[in-house]
Amino acid sequence: MTRDEKAAAVDALEKRIGKFTAIYLADYSGLSVEESNDLRRQFRAAGVTFVVAKNTFIRLAMERLGGYEDILDYLEGPTAIAFTNNPAAPARVIKKFAASVDVKKPQLKAAIVDGSVYGADQLEILVALKSRDELIGDVIGLLLSPATNIVGALQSPGSNLVGAIKAIAEKVADKAAA
Repeated sequence: MTRDEKAAAVDALEKRIGKFTAIYLADYSGLSVEESNDLRRQFRAAGVTFVVAKNTFIRLAMERLGGYEDILDYLEGPTAIAFTNNPAAPARVIKKFAASVDVKKPQLKAAIVDGSVYGADQLEILVALKSRDELIGDVIGLLLSPATNIVGALQSPGSNLVGAIKAIAEKVADKAAA
């Protein structure tokens, strides 16, 4: 590669890394060509960009962007990098794929999700992360829950609210009569 080609490769990595909120580093060594292609297809289907790059290029791109100092130590050996805005998608693909092949690769080296670094032993935590849309749905569900309960109580026949109002009315009538 010429110096210009190397600079272009680092620039392209820098743009990709800066564009996404979740970056995964994985060891892909030991995969056959067929397995590698299958892995790429699974990442693509999950909306994850997956590329193999030189550690030096990845390091330079991350150093230019800043904020990736904690993950630079993991840039040793064969490294593939996955980019996404859905923090759990790469972890789910890696876990599913590793369970289906004998080599048990790719292996997570590290991930950085919204500034938090996760090591290789934290794959299960990453699998359990919810996407932004899932979190928004949970919050909306929690916000609508009280209103739904009130409407349900008011609409239900013989509801507790009606019974409580009748009991209060009877007590007031009894006190007025006495």
